Formats: sequence, structure tokens, C-alpha cells
Amino acid sequence: MSEKELLVSQEGLKKLEKELEHLKTVKRREVAERIKTAREFGDISENSEYEDAKNEQAFIEGRIQTIEKMLRQARVVDQEGLDPEVVHIGSRVTVRDLGELVDEEYQIVGSAEADPSKSRISIESPVGKALMGARAGQRVEVKAPIGTIRFEVVKIL
Repeated sequence: MSEKELLVSQEGLKKLEKELEHLKTVKRREVAERIKTAREFGDISENSEYEDAKNEQAFIEGRIQTIEKMLRQARVVDQEGLDPEVVHIGSRVTVRDLGELVDEEYQIVGSAEADPSKSRISIESPVGKALMGARAGQRVEVKAPIGTIRFEVVKIL
């Protein structure tokens, strides 16, 4: 089975590579030291420090595997040659919620870089899908659990 391509910006790729390097070189060493120290406390069957350290080790190893898979699937989106008048991955876009008449700014990113708390929305999210390919002045509709939300693209940065 082929792996699904993961679209990322150059910045997103570097962030994943940096996190992977940190996990492999720093966090692995830290948790190994915690396990070693916890073993010195004696009976590991009732040693909460040991259990916590082993759980953290499992989490770190799982995250390493996840990032390595993401990097194998990653394709950096080249911003050159893309029409700046059209919303695409990497675009910063100001939209107006036509129901509440409130403007919001989003950056459209790949799923690996999404962070709604920082207004970075995935191209795979309902809003991201609706905005892809839109132009300034164009209206888009997003189907949401609360109903249909209508946006107007105010500007693309």
C-alpha cells in the first residue's frame, strides 16, 4: 500500500526535522537516565518513577516513529510559480464571516503544520478545503455541525 503524500512548507519540514533530532539526541538520553535512576530505587514492580519513565520512553519512541513516517511522506510545496491571487497552501488569507461580519486571518497549511490556536488551518479541514483555489472577493460555504458558514475572501497575502 502506498503512503499518502503529506504537503508541508519548507518551514514545516525544518520544524519536523528539528523535533526529531531533539527527541533522538536529548529526550531519549534524558528518559534513559530517568529509567536508570528509578531502577536504583529497588523493586521495579511497585516503582512509580520507573513506570512513569517507561511510559515517557514509549511516548517518545512512538513520536519518533510518527515523525519519521511524516518525513518519508513529506513533499515540500514550492511557493514559486503559484498564483498569488489564489488561495493555496502557504497563503495567508483574510476572510469575513458573513454571518457575524467579523474578519479573521488564517494561514493555510498542510495537516502536519495545523494549529488552530495560531490560526494555522489545514488544507484538509472544512474551512481549508473551501478556501483552496478561492480569489479575493469570492464567497465560499463551509458545511459545519452548526450549519452552513459563509465566508468572503477579503484579501490574500
